Amino acid sequence: MGNRNYPLYETTVFEDFRIMTENVAKKYPDRVAISYKKNPRDKDTVKVTYLGARDYIRNIGTELIYMGCRDKHVALIGESSYEWICSYFSLMSIGAVVVPIDISLPIDEIASILNTAECEFLIFSMTLGSKIDELREKVPRLNVFICMSESQSQMENVHKLSDIEVRGSERYKSGDNSYYDYKIDTERLATIVFTSGTTGKGKGVMLSQKNIVTDMTQGMYNFAITPKTMNVLPPHHTFGSTVNFVGHYAQGSEIYISSGLKYIANEMKEQQPTHLILVPLFVENMYKKIWSNAEKSGKDKTLRKMIKLSNFLRKFGIDLRRKLFKSILDSFGGKLELIICGGASLNQDIIDTFDAIGITLLNGYGITECSPLISCNRNKYQKKGSVGVPIVGELVKIKDPDENGEGEICVKGPNVMLGYYKDPEATAAAFDEEGYFKTGDYGKLDEEGWLYITGRMKNIIILSNGKNVYPEEIENEISRIYGVSEVIVYAGESNVQKDKEVIVAEIFPDFEALKAKGIEDVQSYFEDEIKKVNSRMVSYKAVKMVKIRYEEFKKNTSKKILRYAIEKNID
Repeated sequence: MGNRNYPLYETTVFEDFRIMTENVAKKYPDRVAISYKKNPRDKDTVKVTYLGARDYIRNIGTELIYMGCRDKHVALIGESSYEWICSYFSLMSIGAVVVPIDISLPIDEIASILNTAECEFLIFSMTLGSKIDELREKVPRLNVFICMSESQSQMENVHKLSDIEVRGSERYKSGDNSYYDYKIDTERLATIVFTSGTTGKGKGVMLSQKNIVTDMTQGMYNFAITPKTMNVLPPHHTFGSTVNFVGHYAQGSEIYISSGLKYIANEMKEQQPTHLILVPLFVENMYKKIWSNAEKSGKDKTLRKMIKLSNFLRKFGIDLRRKLFKSILDSFGGKLELIICGGASLNQDIIDTFDAIGITLLNGYGITECSPLISCNRNKYQKKGSVGVPIVGELVKIKDPDENGEGEICVKGPNVMLGYYKDPEATAAAFDEEGYFKTGDYGKLDEEGWLYITGRMKNIIILSNGKNVYPEEIENEISRIYGVSEVIVYAGESNVQKDKEVIVAEIFPDFEALKAKGIEDVQSYFEDEIKKVNSRMVSYKAVKMVKIRYEEFKKNTSKKILRYAIEKNID
């Protein structure tokens, strides 16, 4: 395929997590690995070098081995932090099975995951601290509790990670070499990641170190990574943990850990990241911020003219983007040049706008079961509408394609999961007769091997005439309408009109933006605008009903809308 002819970027190849942390410490001992603030309002930023992080990881691992942690299932629950990352790397390096869990889940769901995953150790942040006694009762198998937080209150029978690190350091200095003596089997179970499904209950995805390591060593051939990133994604999610933590740590990038959503804007200006790893919602919000700020200042027409001028000049090799759009770029820190976005296809208008102002936006595609990266556009090789080319060493096929070449995206390669934990039936159903993992996503490959996403199989609306309607396609069109904050398209359910097919667009508007434009009758406005959208599509895809909602859609921690939580009744 044509995609194999594109030059690869240099990358760091490693076999397992311990080798990764050792190699990068030797190569960049004094380079900043991880930076963060102990308190969001602090002026000073804590900076930890790669050598310092390696020692911390090794010391924790040495003591955890002494405590009997090896081969045990260990839950890791907390916000993104230096301690979370190092605990994750350390557990991987000593042969434990890591179970990262979303800290925002209700306590009963956390307990259910802990029981299902058979966890005996729990490493947690103080956010979970008040619920520890409850977890002791609900999860009898748990017998070792370790708090990552420095400000840990005096909880009974709870170890402090800082104390474990100190004891591990002393033990290593006294000649305990157990951390390095252990031979890591990269093909055995290393982590169980419970998916936060948008269409129903998640499953426990089993990944090996080989899955994760090959996904990153082979995936990073696709990118020219810049010196500093800022982490804003939840750590339990594979996109955040694998691509951001593992991928960028291995390449020697500085990872600044954001203090939280409400601090991101200020931290961007202060920390000046050169690239970001984001999901679509974050990118869409940045895009809206650009245009809303321009409209509020009355400069939206000027901005459009500047974009046209900039694009025209670039045709002749004249690139003035960093000067023309300096004020916009400064609002993102002034040094941002690359955004890698995964999770879903982005509207091409968004990609084009970022490119026009001087930020390369690479849209990619991944799924937890594939560790997660499957494909991505590249710094200098991109195609409009595509989610890029498959990573090196991976096979992608389209199963049962229709007349347009669209079918289910299936993946085969060393990054594909071992299976679903304690669910052999679901595991068997997830693979086809040729051993390809069935992603549940619809898409197509072009003649050069570039991948395009059409939509999610579970979301497809199948009409009575047999036609398939992909909601994501219509949502992308509607999202371009001024004043749309969020939109979901679905088949309306009715007890009264049982034989009538109704495609519904449910919209959460940007009421403030609409008010600024003098739009008061929101319902009529969107009905008129969606008529224009309908005119651009084949008739069977036409939206028949517009519903206005007055609060945001419910989302998971990866900022994906929970489609199963939407009330679809139209009576």
